[in-house]
Amino acid sequence: MGISQLGYIGFRVSDTDRWGTFLTEGLGMMDAGFVGGSHRYRNDALSWRVSVESGAEDDVSFLGFEVSGQAVFETLKRKLADDGIAVEEGTAELKRLRNVLDLFTCADPEGLRIEIFYGPGESDEAPFISPAGVCGFLTGEQGLGHVLLTATDMDATRAFYRDALDFRLSDMIILEIGQSQPLPLEFYHCNNRHHTVAFLPLKGPKRMQHFMLQVLDLDEVGYAQDRMDTVGAAISLSIGRHSNDKMISFYAQTPSGFDVEFGFGALDVDDSTWRVTTHSRTSLWGHKTPGSLSENWKPEI
Repeated sequence: MGISQLGYIGFRVSDTDRWGTFLTEGLGMMDAGFVGGSHRYRNDALSWRVSVESGAEDDVSFLGFEVSGQAVFETLKRKLADDGIAVEEGTAELKRLRNVLDLFTCADPEGLRIEIFYGPGESDEAPFISPAGVCGFLTGEQGLGHVLLTATDMDATRAFYRDALDFRLSDMIILEIGQSQPLPLEFYHCNNRHHTVAFLPLKGPKRMQHFMLQVLDLDEVGYAQDRMDTVGAAISLSIGRHSNDKMISFYAQTPSGFDVEFGFGALDVDDSTWRVTTHSRTSLWGHKTPGSLSENWKPEI
């Protein structure tokens, strides 16, 4: 028994004001206040889901993974220590700041801070209300969403996320890029969300390639894509449908340069029947880069 969901994400960014506008007016998250040096945002009943603090990195600074309760928490902590992974008990102050019952920290093979916790705080007394009018986000047992991270050592990455944290392989997309070696993207789940973590086996300028939020209605994807203009966010990939998880989504550039994916309608995984497959392209249709349409193309009127 391992991780049950992605609970929260922390970023260190050079422009916290732009990030606040992007998350609230652009993506529709709710401002959850300034706590312990970080701006926090929520998109469901939990007290917070995204933390943004000032820093020059403009990258992910930590991932918080939830487990179901104390028994799993203690078992996983012992397992990681037995596997030779350095584990540090969370201080009372850190637990207070994260608003969880208990947590410990470790690092993945690339040095990213990982926080394992249980007992997150809820804020039902102040219901989530999207400032952009988003009808709702798919969270609950599926967690916040997913992340795609760069990884330079996939053997070590698999050993940590798959073997130590018990993520399960969903599928792979194997891309042929010119004359170079095939590029395999690996997608892993820990609940019935198609993937919670995915890995791009490259050394990138940032560890975070993108994070994903999923909404409850297809129109919300279109509304959000339109809002990107109003918050000054460039569209990286237009609306399209992915080949593996079948999500309909678009990608936009965050104020820190990496992307956010905003989508609807992904497949769910049932481990009792799921079959691991491979794909040769990322999308069935769409997901075009700006300017990729022919200059001669004109819409029908």
